[in-house]
Amino acid sequence: MAVIANSAAERNGAGKQRMRPHRPRRRVRAAAIVVSLVAVGGAAGIAATGPFDARTKDDAAIASAASATSLAQVTRGTLSARTQQNGALGYVGDHPVINNAGGTVTQLPAAGEAIGQGKALYRVNGKPVILLKGSVPLYRDLSRGTEGADVQQLNIALVALGYATKDELDPASDYFSQATRRALIELQDHVGLKGTGQLTPAEAVFLPVDELRVTKVEGTVGGAAGPGAVLLRASSTKRQVTVALNASRQASVKAGDKVLITLPNGKSTEGVVSSVGKVATKTDQSMTVEVLIEPLDAKVTGELDQAPVQVAIVSETANDVLSVPVASLLARAGGRYAVEVVDESGRHTLVPVTTGLFDDSAGTVQVTGEGLRAGQNVVVPGS
Repeated sequence: MAVIANSAAERNGAGKQRMRPHRPRRRVRAAAIVVSLVAVGGAAGIAATGPFDARTKDDAAIASAASATSLAQVTRGTLSARTQQNGALGYVGDHPVINNAGGTVTQLPAAGEAIGQGKALYRVNGKPVILLKGSVPLYRDLSRGTEGADVQQLNIALVALGYATKDELDPASDYFSQATRRALIELQDHVGLKGTGQLTPAEAVFLPVDELRVTKVEGTVGGAAGPGAVLLRASSTKRQVTVALNASRQASVKAGDKVLITLPNGKSTEGVVSSVGKVATKTDQSMTVEVLIEPLDAKVTGELDQAPVQVAIVSETANDVLSVPVASLLARAGGRYAVEVVDESGRHTLVPVTTGLFDDSAGTVQVTGEGLRAGQNVVVPGS
């Protein structure tokens, strides 16, 4: 390791030599970096571009600076390259609630209201239309002896709501049995419908959610409730972040990638990519794909819908590497870098380094250099 700076003792000369004044060195601070998903594809590419101020001072001047500094440690571990993307925090799904009851709308929920399975979505002629979970629309009357996927989802719903046990009613069955009829009558009695033991399209709406959140009310209380009319639009109550990612970066992100979501209140929470779109859409003169992200702790996200958030996506990871704060890097001639190591005696040494991955979210960078090891102290600028 080449020692560029004189030790403190050498500079003092044991009081025998007069210290020459030094001009303050110029330490290069790293500008805020936003690394694109394409750029972080290779560490060498990042190092070659050099995202720092190219101004340099000679090594002796750098090492003998009188500016305020602090120390940070060289660490060993896993380092991830992240890219910052704009996103929108909202809810999963967009479901139209299609009415099949004839008459007059007498009650509608408010936007933002949450409604669970087995509860009334709205009322027509004073009668409730209830929410049941299922992906098949209720397109026919269901009664004793009918069979099909719509019957099976009714059996599943009746068991989930507690109107029958699995021993009494097999949720895997697609047959409308006597047990189905008994459980359905209990449900009808409970919600205020006539207990006929037959379910008609005017009495229920099947949607693929246990609980929905009303996003928009399109009907009007007092208005006609024509069959086929969309009275409401709804989502699930599950939180989701949507990112419009440049289509050229699609291959750099995949389902399962970890992300860090920064909320409007400044708090952060972890998330995971749930899906990456395969069809590009033209937006603002560019082609983008939709990336959906699930927050791992939905409670901290609050209840804001379509709120702007920042998403730091992990696009590349390096294991068992040394890293230092980006601010500790010193620019040298020829696009090279160094860090100023301070040993236990206070001796300052410049160590040439090669940079690798940058984590712009954490403000750290992967480095390699002769003699550099975990636990060493490096100089970083003072605030």
